[in-house]
Amino acid sequence: MSEKVLIFVGDTAPKRPDMDSIFCKTADYLNSADLVFGQLEAVVSEVGAPACQSRLPLRIYPSAGPCLKKAGFDVMSNAGNHVLDWGFDGYYRTMQVMAESGIKIVGAGDNIDEARKPVISVLDDGTRVGFLAYCSILPQDYWALPDRPGANPMRAITAAVPNEHDQPGTPVTIYTWPHPKDLKNMIEDIETLRPKVDILVVSQHWGIHFTPAVIADYQRYVGHFALDAGADIVVGHHSHILKGIEVYKGKVLAYSLANFATEGPAAYFEGKRGLLNDSRHDDIRKLNEDFKKNPKRTMPYDSCKTIMLKMVLKDKKIKSVSYLPVWIDDDTFIPEIITADDPRFDEINKYMYDITVSQEIEPNFTVEGNEVKVI
Repeated sequence: MSEKVLIFVGDTAPKRPDMDSIFCKTADYLNSADLVFGQLEAVVSEVGAPACQSRLPLRIYPSAGPCLKKAGFDVMSNAGNHVLDWGFDGYYRTMQVMAESGIKIVGAGDNIDEARKPVISVLDDGTRVGFLAYCSILPQDYWALPDRPGANPMRAITAAVPNEHDQPGTPVTIYTWPHPKDLKNMIEDIETLRPKVDILVVSQHWGIHFTPAVIADYQRYVGHFALDAGADIVVGHHSHILKGIEVYKGKVLAYSLANFATEGPAAYFEGKRGLLNDSRHDDIRKLNEDFKKNPKRTMPYDSCKTIMLKMVLKDKKIKSVSYLPVWIDDDTFIPEIITADDPRFDEINKYMYDITVSQEIEPNFTVEGNEVKVI
């Protein structure tokens, strides 16, 4: 039986006059895979009004749907912090556009039951690949309820514990852990899906954005619970920069694949500078030193570095998981797959090694040609 290739990428939301151009250096590779999964980072709609909860109401053109399909995407998660940025009208239009474009959406629905439903894709050799998707960084009321659309939640609870209990106002340590109901639902979803598929993928939109390396406590708990419950891989995104990769009991837990085909903030704000001229984002600018060193940047230099995760299947089982280093151009925001003879290849790999080790995770990376093998 021939091998099958699955590709996973991070946040994706093209918005430019020549939509296909953002995939000019990756579309051929994506289309060569048997299945491509990514995170839909914006509402896909020309209708709706910005939600009052949203600090960054993102939307892209409905023409993005056919563009994403042409670029090779088969399944995308809509479990994200922008899912209701343009109200219910924007949500419903997004779901319509993506369905008409032939891309399956997971992690969002017209109610919580729909949002929790898996997507199952059957490859041409009969391999059944199941997807579940969740979001931890939802604005208030962006999660689905029995009578309301939204994302499939995996919320987290935060506590700030004083380092010196008897000294008010002194430094604290932040602890986080999963919302008990959401964790229970996720485990039930995985256990229900497990006997129906050969490969089970859990997507998590989560984590601490822009802050280099740091992985929140709840992410480790959720990731480990997902893999223990029966998931074969956990794929994370949202942070807009890479985070480490852990091999847990022989399975891959990728904490963040970072950006993939996204634009600079100005594209989403009709020519405005976005993060640079809005006081609501002062706290975001404090999260990465590059914003301070280079105040004209709309994304930190870290955001140039990203990866594609590649899973190879044989006989309906995982043969290997590796990553391909990808560089996002600082001006055009076009992602490019980097080969081993390019100095940026080593730069990305060193970054991945350093951020993984910094979180007390044992790195499991071996360069093999133009890829980095994880398992």
